[in-house]
Amino acid sequence: MMLHAKGIHKAYGSLPILKGVDIAVEKGEIVSIVGASGAGKSTLLHIIGTLDKPDQGSVLINGVDVQKLSAKKLSAFRNEHIGFVFQFHHLLPEFTALENVCIPAFIHGKGRFEAEEKAKKLLELLGVSHRIDHKPAEMSGGEQQRVSVARALINDPSIILADEPSGNLDSENAAALHQLFFDLRDKFQQTFIIVTHNEELARISDRTIHMRDGVVV
Repeated sequence: MMLHAKGIHKAYGSLPILKGVDIAVEKGEIVSIVGASGAGKSTLLHIIGTLDKPDQGSVLINGVDVQKLSAKKLSAFRNEHIGFVFQFHHLLPEFTALENVCIPAFIHGKGRFEAEEKAKKLLELLGVSHRIDHKPAEMSGGEQQRVSVARALINDPSIILADEPSGNLDSENAAALHQLFFDLRDKFQQTFIIVTHNEELARISDRTIHMRDGVVV
């Protein structure tokens, strides 16, 4: 089991957001999480991704109980095992595509040559090698999103978490990005958990988890 989250509760002040969520995902599975705004999807994704802590419950990734890790070990674990793709890319505007993709590898302690060679291969694989020296402002939304996917892949993570990854893309670029996820799964046996409002992506995923009012329905 790649991911096992059990009994996840989360409240902000007196407002309960997650009310006992269980989710299990196998290696190489592409799972979509869908539901209305406010259902708790992004909060769950942030907890699975160790960006937030649950008030109750446990998260195991590759058999590791992430709650039991110290802050320093958790940060290193996140860098090595979890890749993130967000709706707004979060690329650093002052850096080129190549530099943006290399950042997690540098944090992981990889040398410049090794990191850049891997980044170049990923950018080529994702069809944006012609943008290698371009900054985000010089790229289209679809190109920026592909660069952010390359950045998520640079450390060969166990799992990739995507929050509305095609939310800012037109239908053609969205379809291409969705196809890319399946190509990456076939090539690398990559595991994806994707929060989405895109019905087409939910339909073609291996499995869809529906959330409503902080629970899985």
